[in-house]
Amino acid sequence: MADTITCPNCHADIPLSDAVTHSLREEFDRDFAEKQRKLEQEIAARQKEVEAQRQKNEAARAELDREVAQRLAAEKKKLTEQAVREAKEGFALELQDARTQLAERSQKLEEAQRNELALRTKQREVEERAKNLELEVQRKVDEQTSRLEEDARRRAAEEQHLRLADKDKLINDLKTQIETLKQKAEQGSQQSQGEVMELELEDLLKEAFVLDEFLPVPQGTRGADLLQKVRNNLGHDCGTIIWESKRTKNWSPGWLGKLKDDQRAQGAELAILVSQVLPDGVSHGGHVDGVWICNFPFALALAAALRNGLLQVSAAKRAESGKEEKMAVLYQFLTSPQFKHQIEGVVESFVEMKKDLDGERRAMERLWKKREMQLTRVLNGTSGLYGSLQGIMGSTALPEIKALELGGEEESAVAAS
Repeated sequence: MADTITCPNCHADIPLSDAVTHSLREEFDRDFAEKQRKLEQEIAARQKEVEAQRQKNEAARAELDREVAQRLAAEKKKLTEQAVREAKEGFALELQDARTQLAERSQKLEEAQRNELALRTKQREVEERAKNLELEVQRKVDEQTSRLEEDARRRAAEEQHLRLADKDKLINDLKTQIETLKQKAEQGSQQSQGEVMELELEDLLKEAFVLDEFLPVPQGTRGADLLQKVRNNLGHDCGTIIWESKRTKNWSPGWLGKLKDDQRAQGAELAILVSQVLPDGVSHGGHVDGVWICNFPFALALAAALRNGLLQVSAAKRAESGKEEKMAVLYQFLTSPQFKHQIEGVVESFVEMKKDLDGERRAMERLWKKREMQLTRVLNGTSGLYGSLQGIMGSTALPEIKALELGGEEESAVAAS
């Protein structure tokens, strides 16, 4: 098939003959050869320029190397001369310093030898003292341990006895309180605070005065709370005390008139009002408008004093039957300021005794706690000293103390209990 070319306008294929293609090839070869020749000429010119520049650079580099070599030689000579000079000066200083150090070392060596000799002498003395001290410490430890063990056993025995006594007392007090609470519980859960105080007062009086007869006033009945029939050892009636209890936050003067009316209605010789709150001017108890008043903690003391007065009056009646004037004297005495002051003295003494008893109880508790802490510190200090000595001398060099060994404290506690 013949070669063709495509028309760019009509896109028709046009056949090419060999003559046309041959002339085109020759023209193309001539253009290519001309361009190649020009390119080679340009490359050759460039190579010449590069070679000239290279030669120029090599000449400049050679000149620079010569200049650098000259400067280096001059500087090297200068530095060499300076180094030689400094070396000579340094050598002289080092030689002088070496001689000085040699002299100092010789002096220090002599001093060290003298110190070593002194230290060896002191070491022998210290070792000798240590042996003596070890023996003395062992003796003191044995003595202190024996004394501490004896003291600890004695204190432990005393404290154990006191604790057992405290426990027994606590158990008895709790039993008493349980019985009292049982009695209160039997009265029913609907009692008011005043009724609870009445029961407390009645139980207290019954326990203190077993010979007397106590007649509680039924609930809802007009009158006082309790009648106390005083009796002597032979069972004879010696008089009546009427009791009224109040458990309120404020004092009411009308209570005294009502209680005196109840006293006259019951034919009682004495009337006592026990109140949580007392009138102004009365601290614990006193005699106001013909009625004895006091607070609950001192009701028993007042009752004992007044009851004793009734017993004396009754004895006087029996001994001096028919002598009404003496009865009047006794009645005047019971209602006199002198008897009031005596009763107040008894109450105040009871207050002081109660305060002293409370103070002694607190002081003993603090003392027991202090002794317990001191004993603990002594035992801890002894254990630490014994452990330190064991670490220094060895566990086999010291005698065995069972109380300081593991389990010794538990065994001692078991043995004490």
